[in-house]
Amino acid sequence: MSLQQFPCIGFIGAGNMATALVGGLRAQGWPAKQLWLSDRSEEQLSAHSAHGLRTTTDNAELLEKADVVVLAVKPQVMAAVLKPLAKQMQARRPLIISIAAGIPIDALSRWLGAASVSDALPIVRAMPNTPSLVQAGATGLFASAAVNADGKNLVERVMGAVGLTLWVEQEDLIDAVTAVSGSGPAYFFHVMEAMIAAGVKLGLDEQDARALTLQTALGAAQMAITSDVGPAELRKRVTSPGGTTERALRVFNESDLIHIFETALKACANRGTELALELGAAD
Repeated sequence: MSLQQFPCIGFIGAGNMATALVGGLRAQGWPAKQLWLSDRSEEQLSAHSAHGLRTTTDNAELLEKADVVVLAVKPQVMAAVLKPLAKQMQARRPLIISIAAGIPIDALSRWLGAASVSDALPIVRAMPNTPSLVQAGATGLFASAAVNADGKNLVERVMGAVGLTLWVEQEDLIDAVTAVSGSGPAYFFHVMEAMIAAGVKLGLDEQDARALTLQTALGAAQMAITSDVGPAELRKRVTSPGGTTERALRVFNESDLIHIFETALKACANRGTELALELGAAD
């Protein structure tokens, strides 16, 4: 695999996450000519080609160019996409990054024609989240044994183009990453929904309740990111004894909010494990 300063990256699938990664890479100075996208949809590709990126409807053509291949197709079609490419993948041996949720490395490796350990391609599973679409993402990463230090550094450059990256040492921890950050934006959106609705019931109009809620969420996240203390201490600093915040937090504690989150995230992680078994079973 070539590890020049800007190796050629090929995206199989040109949907939202591939588009976000391309945007992040371009913002970092990655040359357009070193970014390829393949997709069945000419319409999906047209916007990329208009910006000087290389596009094709032929995955095999992309593989002839790419040093890094990002698998950005839906998990349900991954096996069908990879099997026809197995021989070419084994010959080219690119670094592979899968951003498809739920598909374990052993399944990817099997579909890519690895009959033995020596055939195993360097594969990294990546679990980005939707804030990656605005370059504010969080991505969990797990590497197969065939990925060397240079490969890991390159993956960090690619996925770091849209936000934070974090490696886990065991593949099953990707399910925990999914529970915390992969699905996490939906939890915060749900809290926002609830706060907006409660604000309206207290007499605010919906537009004002929405503006106050979203700015408060942004400000709280920014404080937590930049502060030298953790969220628990920040919460304490906002909570005056006998005050208004303490009264609200008492309601959350009486409802055992911590246990609710523990149960919800465990359910999410368990579903990730189930999907890995279901999706990885394809022949």
